[in-house]
Amino acid sequence: MAKKDKHVSETPATQWLKAQGIAYTEHPYDYVDHGGTAESAKQLGWDEHAVVKTLVMQDEQAEPLIILMHGDRQVSTKNLAREIGVKSVEPCKPEVAQRHSGYLVGGTSPFGTRKLMRVFVEAGVLDLPRILINGGKRGYLVGIEPAVLSGPLGARAVRCAL
Repeated sequence: MAKKDKHVSETPATQWLKAQGIAYTEHPYDYVDHGGTAESAKQLGWDEHAVVKTLVMQDEQAEPLIILMHGDRQVSTKNLAREIGVKSVEPCKPEVAQRHSGYLVGGTSPFGTRKLMRVFVEAGVLDLPRILINGGKRGYLVGIEPAVLSGPLGARAVRCAL
């Protein structure tokens, strides 16, 4: 079980949440390379469906965007492209994602990104009572109300889960 009392330094994501007046809970865990949401959900005792991953992708014009997806689902890039009105969408290479977001892959948060990007969220995420999402560093998730995503963050709901 992850240490619940571990102090986590402030990140651009938590600074953004505080600036917006958004209440959040801290959920540190022991980061495992390539462990993903399955590992964090297991360590924290959460359903992986409620652990939301932040994926940096780009359209055919190389314009970056963020898609927020259930931890236990994949993104259909074809369906996402169709939903947002572009020809194609593909994941960014890790170094490109890091340049756009300002975060290391595995610690990417949709909050407080270096570059302002369009944000999309799988519609089912908004139906959950509470979610865990990356707080801006590896091994650190924050618990928030999903309405934060469609409200202050301005994410647009889409249906592209596989």
